[in-house]
Amino acid sequence: MIPRVVARTHGAPRSIAILVALVLLVSASALFGQKKKDDQGNTRSVQGEVTAQDDSTVAGAVVQLKNTKTLQIRSFITKENGSYYFNGLSPDVDYELRAESQGLSSSTKTLSSFDSRKAATINLKLNKK
Repeated sequence: MIPRVVARTHGAPRSIAILVALVLLVSASALFGQKKKDDQGNTRSVQGEVTAQDDSTVAGAVVQLKNTKTLQIRSFITKENGSYYFNGLSPDVDYELRAESQGLSSSTKTLSSFDSRKAATINLKLNKK
């Protein structure tokens, strides 16, 4: 008579499923982390200063950046030296820039998607409306 060997496999499918889930979780988190790094490398920025008609810098002016694709508007209040900046801009979108302060406004300037600079400088001059 040959003795029967009974293998216990009750816990094996469960432990394999847990192992597969953990491997997928680690892989997915690594991919998302890499994508975020890549996105940061593909962004651009714009900076500049806001000046009055007499070429003096204007502190406290509101600079608006409009995404022409989504129409989302971001704002920045200029620093004491009249400077502003916007980071994390998509390279494949046009942006419109405009400044306002004390009843004066600048003309609208465009940061084009064809502008390949990673860091663009656009200065804005306030004029009477």
